[in-house]
Amino acid sequence: MSDILPLPRLLVEPIVRAALLEDLGRAGDITTDAIVPADARLDGVIAARQDGVISGVDAAVIAFALVDPAVQAVIERGDGARVAPGDVVIRLSGPARAILTAERVALNLLCRMSGVATATSGLVEAARPHGKASIVCTRKTTPGLRALEKHAVRAGGGSNHRFGLDDAVLIKDNHVAVAGGIVPAIERARARAGHLVKIEVEVDTLDQLQEALSVGADAVLLDNMSPEQLARAVAMIDGRALSEASGRINASTVGAVAASGVDLISCGWITHSAAIIDLGLDAA
Repeated sequence: MSDILPLPRLLVEPIVRAALLEDLGRAGDITTDAIVPADARLDGVIAARQDGVISGVDAAVIAFALVDPAVQAVIERGDGARVAPGDVVIRLSGPARAILTAERVALNLLCRMSGVATATSGLVEAARPHGKASIVCTRKTTPGLRALEKHAVRAGGGSNHRFGLDDAVLIKDNHVAVAGGIVPAIERARARAGHLVKIEVEVDTLDQLQEALSVGADAVLLDNMSPEQLARAVAMIDGRALSEASGRINASTVGAVAASGVDLISCGWITHSAAIIDLGLDAA
């Protein structure tokens, strides 16, 4: 199991509450309320139906607790745990109505985040034998779910890129075009940013890389370069800046990218396109 710290409940609860409000609508769970007696109780388990890496457990537990605090949830496998079909993730007991009402929101979040963690883990394992590169995510996240998805990346063994537009400077190609070049873009950013703010710039060519290095960029995003170009770029950088490879990198190509010697490999698809991991709730 991963040793990552859980997200604060203060951060997770509003996300879960919004999802529950969306699902409950104006009248609540009219199906369950009509069919299930108010005093009925249910013992159940949320278990894996395929191999994967778990994330989103706390969000799932909070979903049940918000519907009814009387629901008891015991976490058997927390975020970062690897599971096989049949492995129990959460044991539940309590009012049947509450468990059934919260079920879909809990599973939506748990399956989604476990998919992100599993996708990340696959890239981490594919890259590990070939170099020191860390797998990092991007801002290509589901609106409203960024904190959970970036946490899921960590659960899968990856690391986080910036969380938003306000915690680091990342100069992209359109910034460069408007600024009139890499050098003026970096100089303007440095004049405006605080002394603790890192400045990264995206480059497409080795000539652009040389420009970025000439004015002391803290990190360079080497966009859509071949493994051979990446290796040349790493040699040019020679430890003067962090090197980040990006652009359509997947499990079949990540090994060659890592072998180039880059420090970071960023992948947007691990958050915006990862397939869910199938988990289900069944009566015990």
